[in-house]
Amino acid sequence: MMMSAPIEWTTVWMVAAWYGSNIGVLLLNKYLLTNYGFGFPIFLTLCHMTACSVFSYVAVAVMKVALLQSVKSKAQFAKIAGLSVVFCFSVVCGNVSLRYIPVSFNQAVSATTPFFTAIFAFLIIKSREAWLTYAALIPVVAGVIFASGGEPSFHLFGFVMCITATSARAFKSVLQEILLSSDGEKLDSMNLLLYMAPLAVAFLLPATLLMEKNAVGFTIELARKDIKIIWYLFFNSSMAYFVNLTHFLVTKHTSALTLQVLGNAKGAVAVVVSVLIFKNPVSFMGMAGYALTVLGVILYSEAKKRYSRIHL
Repeated sequence: MMMSAPIEWTTVWMVAAWYGSNIGVLLLNKYLLTNYGFGFPIFLTLCHMTACSVFSYVAVAVMKVALLQSVKSKAQFAKIAGLSVVFCFSVVCGNVSLRYIPVSFNQAVSATTPFFTAIFAFLIIKSREAWLTYAALIPVVAGVIFASGGEPSFHLFGFVMCITATSARAFKSVLQEILLSSDGEKLDSMNLLLYMAPLAVAFLLPATLLMEKNAVGFTIELARKDIKIIWYLFFNSSMAYFVNLTHFLVTKHTSALTLQVLGNAKGAVAVVVSVLIFKNPVSFMGMAGYALTVLGVILYSEAKKRYSRIHL
């Protein structure tokens, strides 16, 4: 009789922490921006990036969670700065979208990231997939169309912001593949965040002062009435960093296939939890559309594994 492999509890706890921090920051963003009335998505992103800057330094430079990699040239630094701009833009747009649309719909739209990645890869680096791989993207797009049509809380501006955030996230991944592709310039996710986060703070600070002038004053005034806002922002910003840390650790301790499956399941868990907490109305058509999108993502991932990428 064959004995089953022992459960790797360390990995289980890492996955649970990844799920908890990822879903937690998403739900708390929604709560702060909508239910709590903290309408400053750029300032909220600035808080996130400030926490990521501090915690990244502690994790990499002090605790040695990852081997410290240095920036070797001005050209590499400029590439990282460019990635940081796109990264900031995608996060801000995602936070803005949460002011107007439910988390469940946000996750349905965000699931289309592979579709935009395939488009940008084809247009920018002339990377072509097999036709069956592209065919698998049809249900990804169709699912979002169904979800949009069946979404009781549909908001056009929120939808546009979410699509923009999703496409910007995909653009960053393709851009990263181009800019940091050489062996001498490749950075792991922890080191990339270590350098991107402070740059993001430098970009977001003037953006906050120009576009959300009352953010700091409002927060101070609110803190005098309700000190919980400070703890909300601290906890929320800390979780934003731990999303990156736990994803890095889960990636190290699992296979690419396991990570893919966990990623698809995470979105579904976030949808269920958000509906239970915020009690936003959902429709059968909306849920069916989201399920179709997830199915398309799974089919696309399988097709990519079977058929190699072709460069024109």
